[in-house]
Amino acid sequence: MSELVVRRLLIDLETPLPRHWCAGDAFRTAFFNALSMSFPVGEQFFIDAVRNGYRALPAPLQSEYKAEVQGFVGQEATHRRIHSLFNGHLDKQGLVNDWAPRAERNMQLLAGTNPLHALAITAANEHFTAIFAEWLLRNPDLLAPCEPRLQTMWLWHSAEESEHKNTAFDVYTALGGNQVWRLKWFRRITIIFLSDTLRQTLNNLSHDGTLWKWSTWTSAASFLFGKRGLVRQTFKPWRAYLRADFHPDQQATALSASWLATNNDQYVQVGA
Repeated sequence: MSELVVRRLLIDLETPLPRHWCAGDAFRTAFFNALSMSFPVGEQFFIDAVRNGYRALPAPLQSEYKAEVQGFVGQEATHRRIHSLFNGHLDKQGLVNDWAPRAERNMQLLAGTNPLHALAITAANEHFTAIFAEWLLRNPDLLAPCEPRLQTMWLWHSAEESEHKNTAFDVYTALGGNQVWRLKWFRRITIIFLSDTLRQTLNNLSHDGTLWKWSTWTSAASFLFGKRGLVRQTFKPWRAYLRADFHPDQQATALSASWLATNNDQYVQVGA
């Protein structure tokens, strides 16, 4: 079981953001902005999926998972609030969030279905966020030249995603979820997540007026496929999810705990 702490991040999200807040790099800024645009809707879906799965568990298992589920919900709700504030600045900059309404429409198709489907979708998405989080925590210098408060925001979010990566997977398993649907949804979510990330990043670059600049695409090539590129370093962890004996904790490291311990002046524990 995971012991999950809810934290309130102590950063200023009222002061306007630089347009290219990630070290003046148009591609990296557009990419992180795209991810953030999906978070408020996505986090709410994950909260609902885990809550509904938890309620479907037999009473003894509810007792076992109660604290972890509460921690998961609290962390995701905090992420949703922080990224909603961040996204408000993107709206003012003239960026258009096409991802969130598209995701909402897709999620509505699951209304009334077996809660295992939403849990499998959540577990798949949590795997994506967990491997991205581990990559970012392993390479924090990629954010080092960026706006300091946003560097803190992304690394804090990564640390907590790494912390709670087991929850949806474990509730799905405890509820009797099978390997067939776990892998079927993972393959579908891989296509949906990657295509939506690409579409929204290109959308952001288009509205920013930097889509056709050579510097944008040299940055993209390095960020995604360079020696420490996101795609290059996360492919093996992504593929591990396809194993029948996979569990998210197999990819656990000390990076999350280390960042939280080193940066404990950046947040306060809720309820402490």
